[in-house]
Amino acid sequence: MSQVTLDQPGGARTRAQGSGAAKRGARRGRRIGLAGSAAALLASGAGMLGTSAAASASSSAPSGSINLVAYSTPEPAYQQLVKDFKATPAGANVTVNASYGPSGQQSRNVAAGQPADVVNFSLASDLDRLVKAKIVAPTWNADPVTHGMVTNSLVVFVVPKGNPQHIQTWADLLKSGIKIYTPNPYSSGSARWNLVAAYGAQLKLGKTAAQATSYLKALLSRTAVQSASAADELTAFTQANDPHAVLLDYEDDAIQAKRAGEQIDYVIPKQTILIQNPLAVTNTSKNAAAAQAFAKYLLSPAGQTQWAYLGYRPTRPTIAAKFRKKFPVPTQLFTIQYVGGWDQVANTFFSTSTSSPGIVTKIESSLGQSTSSS
Repeated sequence: MSQVTLDQPGGARTRAQGSGAAKRGARRGRRIGLAGSAAALLASGAGMLGTSAAASASSSAPSGSINLVAYSTPEPAYQQLVKDFKATPAGANVTVNASYGPSGQQSRNVAAGQPADVVNFSLASDLDRLVKAKIVAPTWNADPVTHGMVTNSLVVFVVPKGNPQHIQTWADLLKSGIKIYTPNPYSSGSARWNLVAAYGAQLKLGKTAAQATSYLKALLSRTAVQSASAADELTAFTQANDPHAVLLDYEDDAIQAKRAGEQIDYVIPKQTILIQNPLAVTNTSKNAAAAQAFAKYLLSPAGQTQWAYLGYRPTRPTIAAKFRKKFPVPTQLFTIQYVGGWDQVANTFFSTSTSSPGIVTKIESSLGQSTSSS
């Protein structure tokens, strides 16, 4: 393992991320400011290029506004990425209006009619919901290089600075007195990644499926709070200031929080899951040219490099290779396919069918936790 010390439906937040947009919240505002400093070399180069390029942009360049609907965690990253996009000829005349919230709720909001030109969710299953609603094309993942994923990450253990309880392994999370922080899996994509990581890690350790299920029950019985989103869960964890607390979270969220000055460290367990976050342009976009330009930038070498500076693992292998030292690969890393893929996982673990509830649904119900997606 590696310890690194370094108003819309469903509670979504909406903001315009063009020139002059106000930052939300001191903590998350500090995150992107410091993350931007970490990427100073790239940002300064992009700025100089963008100044001259924007001045000579042709009248055929995209213009107007687009709606980005995303899960909560990358909000601070998008503050920087939108600035960088606007420094390019394709983005100079485009305003990005962004909405952030729990991944599952954001997906349901779009399916219910919330305007969206570009969507970025935590889970591929949240994007597949929009395919079924004919809002996103079924070929959204056809790119042979990225497979429709804009960022990668890992499930990590976030601990108080200095790691006072010496948390290193999944077994350590069940030590006496440890309090677990993880969001509610019926609103948060992060929570689903966390629980699938915990289950898959047990299989990697040689445990049976029954033993892995027992581990999940023991883990969830120790949760102190289950917020709606990863961003809210991180806030609850840091505000608790409890030396016995451990937060299961995205690696990128932990990196951003450390850069913002939060008194935390994080541990990459030997057994963990590769998080893959999808991006797509909707086929209902009223400004397809601008939406395509924004998505293209986020997946471009320049965009992927900036994502890496901001704490996200690039999905383009050529860019990922440049950041190998920054992003160590755990010895027993696995993907969602190791536990059957999202379709199977959604049914086996998270089904809320009264006739055939999922493994996690049964556990959460027995613990008195909400399994409602509304």
